[in-house]
Amino acid sequence: MRCILDIACHMCHTSAMNSLGIKIRPGLSIFDQVVSGAQKAILSKELEKGQPFPSVRSLGADLKIHPNTAHKAVQYLIQEKWLEVQPGIGTVVAGCPRKPSETRRYVIEQDVATLVTEARRVGLELEELVDSIRKSWSKTAKPLEESAR
Repeated sequence: MRCILDIACHMCHTSAMNSLGIKIRPGLSIFDQVVSGAQKAILSKELEKGQPFPSVRSLGADLKIHPNTAHKAVQYLIQEKWLEVQPGIGTVVAGCPRKPSETRRYVIEQDVATLVTEARRVGLELEELVDSIRKSWSKTAKPLEESAR
């Protein structure tokens, strides 16, 4: 099985996206985006317990961010028990440090806040936003259910 971390970095318009699925968006804290992206990858099982995590150097290079920012994010994830350092191996995924249900909600709240802010900025009403979310949910639920079979 090929490790998800071995996949090459991709460019999506002007934003870098690496194999962790982290897409750096302008105007948002890079540190927060890296931490949130890693947490989402762990929660969704894209990164599983014991799996190697990218080095600070490769994470910085893949995302085209300053190594100090990558280091700060990795150290935070270690401190919060999402990652652990294993001598002779490096940094590996430790798993979800809290109840997954609590953590899922916490991790997604930042994205929800951004979505709500953008919806308000363009003048969308709450009902329109909820309708858009329902439509998107329906579209994405079917492929996920089919791939689980």
